[in-house]
Amino acid sequence: MADKEQYDTYKPEWIDEDKKADKKYASFVMTGIEEGGAAEHRIAAHATNAARPPKLTLDDYVQGILNFDRMVLSRAITVIESNAEKHFELGQEIVQRILPYTGRAVRVGITGVPGAGKSSLIETLGTMLCRRGHKVAVLAVDPSSTVSRGSLLGDKTRMEQLSKEPNAFIRPSPSSGTLGGVTRKSRETLLLAEAAGFDVILVETVGVGQSETTVRSMVDFFMTVVITGAGDDLQGLKKGILELADAIVVNKADGDNKQKALVTRTDYEQILHYLRPATEGWVTHAYTCSALTAEGVAELWATVEDFMAQMRESGLLEQRRQQQNLTWVREMTDDYVHNLIYRNPQIAGPMQSIEQQVLDGQISPTGALRQLIELIEKTLYQ
Repeated sequence: MADKEQYDTYKPEWIDEDKKADKKYASFVMTGIEEGGAAEHRIAAHATNAARPPKLTLDDYVQGILNFDRMVLSRAITVIESNAEKHFELGQEIVQRILPYTGRAVRVGITGVPGAGKSSLIETLGTMLCRRGHKVAVLAVDPSSTVSRGSLLGDKTRMEQLSKEPNAFIRPSPSSGTLGGVTRKSRETLLLAEAAGFDVILVETVGVGQSETTVRSMVDFFMTVVITGAGDDLQGLKKGILELADAIVVNKADGDNKQKALVTRTDYEQILHYLRPATEGWVTHAYTCSALTAEGVAELWATVEDFMAQMRESGLLEQRRQQQNLTWVREMTDDYVHNLIYRNPQIAGPMQSIEQQVLDGQISPTGALRQLIELIEKTLYQ
């Protein structure tokens, strides 16, 4: 402990003056290191280098993924999700190298209205599967702010029990405003998880309730989670999302809410009679479960297993995945064309001028479109 003089000089300002001689305090103010010392700079640089993870080669990434190295898998996903040009080629090479080791997992998409308990259901289901010997990867997509572009990425915190399972891997990612509630690189992330040996992939979406076609185009089994007492009878009339679902799951069927959940299930069963099934040869049904008590969760997974067995036997699983790959190619082509136009300096500059004219009321939106079309064709075809 510092001597009396030093203690008086650097004692915390909040210490009672009547007790300034008392040294029984947990906090002390320490003097800093004077700037300019070469030795101190060397120490700081050494500490920074020691904390920085080593740079990985393409082979390091591939072998680490195949060897179920979580750290390498996480870093590979970071490369995939990066928008930096220097990471694009590396990310694509990683995906190409691991492709032969993919395609063996059960891919399940889970969506639903906010507050339906998607994360809780995933945790209960994932924990059960891990304890049965499965390796479960959860790709949890958090909504991004339209203002700051940031996300809380709190799914790993909410799924506390599942995160403790040695055979579980939870990767929260920002949606970045992507339509459908999945991140732009979710397909590549899914493939990396499969190559790492995870045999169950659970994709949790934002659950905006309107545009979930992106999720449908990357999973085998798609379930919609609903609850009672939240206008779900009205939501049921919105056929779009229900027509995509292979199962409707009424969550929170426990306690005093259990009877209401059973009634809600019956209501959805009636609605489903008038809808075309999402998957050929499969009849979509409504189910009840409780993420809190785990009641009905095992039966729900049995439904998924029956679905996968039927799909494999009929050959529809292979057909669906082939079509999904084709959809993926088309979406990437759309992204490329979009970037080709909006990142071209010969287009971007005049485009801002045309848009400003629209804001100033000098030209109509239709007139602006005509000018933009002429600009794009002139620039790309010259």
